[in-house]
Amino acid sequence: MQRLIRISDPDDPRIAAFRDIRERDLVGREGRFVAEGRVVLNVLLSAARYETEAVLLLENRVGGLDELLPMIPDHVPVYVADAATMDGIAGFHIHRGILAIGRRPAQQPVADLLSSLPENALVVALAGISNHDNMGAIFRNAAAFGADAVVLDPTSCDPFYRKAIRVSVGAILKTPFATATSLDDMIGGLSAAGFQILALSPRGEMEIGEAPASARTALLLGSEGHGLPADLMSRLTTVRIPIAEDFDSLNVAAASAVALHRLWRG
Repeated sequence: MQRLIRISDPDDPRIAAFRDIRERDLVGREGRFVAEGRVVLNVLLSAARYETEAVLLLENRVGGLDELLPMIPDHVPVYVADAATMDGIAGFHIHRGILAIGRRPAQQPVADLLSSLPENALVVALAGISNHDNMGAIFRNAAAFGADAVVLDPTSCDPFYRKAIRVSVGAILKTPFATATSLDDMIGGLSAAGFQILALSPRGEMEIGEAPASARTALLLGSEGHGLPADLMSRLTTVRIPIAEDFDSLNVAAASAVALHRLWRG
């Protein structure tokens, strides 16, 4: 393809947005995010709400992207580099050989997101989810079991973090989400929008399969270490996943999959 732009110098200013990926993961990307791998790039190019700014490919991956390359808008530069140059740009070995820079949309208020959902809706609500692997896996499970949206409290980690997007296999770019200004505001917004909130905990008062049906349901998940605040749980319907009596609990991502499958309307 004539549009491919070869890069031979890791310091080429044209690929500055791709440089030192891990370090910039920590300090932020000024409204941008990194999409890594073929599947995630496909989701990015297919998601109307996100703008793709640039693509960087390992030269030996180009031949296998015949279906994806035509999806890249003409104005988006597509850079190509050999393995040594690409690793020098990223600061570590990029074995997938496919990177793209996307632009975040303006953040949507939680109330606006909830008001846009259908009358029958399933939402995942996250409080204090600070591990990016768990964040990505929860979004992947949410997409797999038909959740309409995800809402987060401000102590949860950023879903646009590169690893979270990768673990989600692009689900973070598919599933609408919004971050509340506080946990109380998130809970209040869900209640005001008519959602029955089910707080998942090993100490839940009923098994999740016994929870009363509701047109609008929100599954609330807390951190693995501290769980959900006791005062909050005292005000909500609490549910549990039954497991073997001699074991403590499930990982929060695994628990989300089990719980969402039980709540899934599919």
